[in-house]
Amino acid sequence: MASGLPSNPLKKINLVRIAHVYYKHEDIVKAKKFLDDFGFQETATSGDKTYYRGYGTEPFVACLEESPKTEFGGAAFVVESEEDLVHASKVLPAEAKATDVYELKDAPGGGKCVTFYDPVDGFPFHLVYGQTHVEPRDPGFPITKVNYPTEKNRGGNEFQRFKKRPAPVHKLGHFGMCVTDFAKAYDFYSTYFNFHPSELVHNENGVNNTVFFRLNRGEELVDHHCFFFFEGPKMHVHHSSFETHDFDAQVLGHDWLRHQGYTNCWGVGRHVMGSQIFDYWFDPSGFILEHYVDGDLLDMSEPTHHTKAAPDNLHVWGELYLL
Repeated sequence: MASGLPSNPLKKINLVRIAHVYYKHEDIVKAKKFLDDFGFQETATSGDKTYYRGYGTEPFVACLEESPKTEFGGAAFVVESEEDLVHASKVLPAEAKATDVYELKDAPGGGKCVTFYDPVDGFPFHLVYGQTHVEPRDPGFPITKVNYPTEKNRGGNEFQRFKKRPAPVHKLGHFGMCVTDFAKAYDFYSTYFNFHPSELVHNENGVNNTVFFRLNRGEELVDHHCFFFFEGPKMHVHHSSFETHDFDAQVLGHDWLRHQGYTNCWGVGRHVMGSQIFDYWFDPSGFILEHYVDGDLLDMSEPTHHTKAAPDNLHVWGELYLL
């Protein structure tokens, strides 16, 4: 049994992909309405928790919990094996307060989990294994054929026609945090997990203060980043980012959210680090959620990039609003 295996403190906990995020809200009605308008699909309710899926194969990508306190409930990553779960429960430092392995009894997809707490700032972090995938759903958008000035890919008498609607969420792509001690946080996550820096951003003194982590999966292509953090005076979640179908879907979703009266904070625009086309929105509780499309994929043949912090490093185009 995996639970009986010894833990090697030098062995990293192998993460496979990011899975889902948790948010707690005082006003759950407004929070749920926003997720509907953002393009999530409600899939289950258990007690105070409501689960939402995308049109991909994850059983859920977001969970809302009705709570007397509005706060971020952490992100979850899939680990490679149950042994990794057990290893995490035993090897993480005492200040991380890692739980024993427990069952995800009421969550869609089931599975097992270990929860720990960031040893610097105390926010929750979850590791899951054994969830049952679901069948993908049709997002209802075509694979568009684009006509360029000298290359026409769409046949004659063929049209591009869309209806107004939310941008359908496919999967959770990444989340980001503001931490109060960058060096300690970086040391913890790079020591215990297979996080690898795609980008390290430094200040004018050459001191790193931001990292965009991808997963070290060898020759497997992975998203440019699944977790990032930067140093600031107060810990908080920066945003969670969800992939949608394509640029048309994204801009239709932007238009839909604008007409529902929500506040756009940044976008639509194109990032530099990761290359994504982005669109950030405030939910009714003030959390930031992002739609993105067209992100970079990297394997471990790509080295870490080192960049000095500057406004132009964040985006190629797209006006900065309230972010």
